[in-house]
Amino acid sequence: MHLFKNLIKSFYNISVVLLMNLDVLVFAAHPDDAELSMGGTIFKLAKENLKVGIVDLSKGELGTRGTAETRQKEAFQAAIILKVAVRDNLHIPDGNILNNQENMTKIVMCIRKYKPKIIFAPYFNDRHPDHVNTGLIVKQAMFFSGVQKLKTFDHEKIQDAFRPKKLFYFMQTYSFEPSFIVDITDSYEAKMKAIKAYSSQFYDPKSKEPETFISAPEYLTYLESRNVFYGFKIGKKYGEPFFTEEGVELDLVHTLSGLSAAKE
Repeated sequence: MHLFKNLIKSFYNISVVLLMNLDVLVFAAHPDDAELSMGGTIFKLAKENLKVGIVDLSKGELGTRGTAETRQKEAFQAAIILKVAVRDNLHIPDGNILNNQENMTKIVMCIRKYKPKIIFAPYFNDRHPDHVNTGLIVKQAMFFSGVQKLKTFDHEKIQDAFRPKKLFYFMQTYSFEPSFIVDITDSYEAKMKAIKAYSSQFYDPKSKEPETFISAPEYLTYLESRNVFYGFKIGKKYGEPFFTEEGVELDLVHTLSGLSAAKE
């Protein structure tokens, strides 16, 4: 009960931010997708006092282990650990995240509500159809969120058209050649703590529920290996990979300053 009261108190404080614009908004098909794929990056940005939000499209109710209610509580706990400003859910049926007008409009409304500068979505080629469709829908919604003649409403008030500046894709099961890699060495511990908040989903020797792809004991080892591999690619301990269909500007002066500071 004490923990539940703390959760309510924390999310009461988080809800105050809902009227503010976000710097970054992460769209994920299911609770725990964002944490697994880019939890270190989320925490890294939040530590820099950037306002980061996570929007789960579904409640993950088709998951083999746990319940929708359990996963919702776990999602709240993980959000607190990662210091996100907003955690929202669009209540699209799990396993039925279809690329259609209704779902795209829900995401357009979300983008216009929070007005993020950058958005993230699942890479558009993946093992899970919900991940694939989420990436495709978010891409379409990013474009149409800036179309003036597409009218949407929030609490009966018409929303202003707004389009984020950038869309970046995060890696889930299938890999890709990254456009860039984020150093998460200093935020890796927070990432793993947030992932383990989903205790119903991952390895538990006392659990009597069926084993799944992600509840196998070696899954978290695999996840760490991926972060180590991409960290190695940039000369760091841990890294998270991202893809963009557009070019990414390199701030060479800032990069050189960072290299000079590292030598010292």
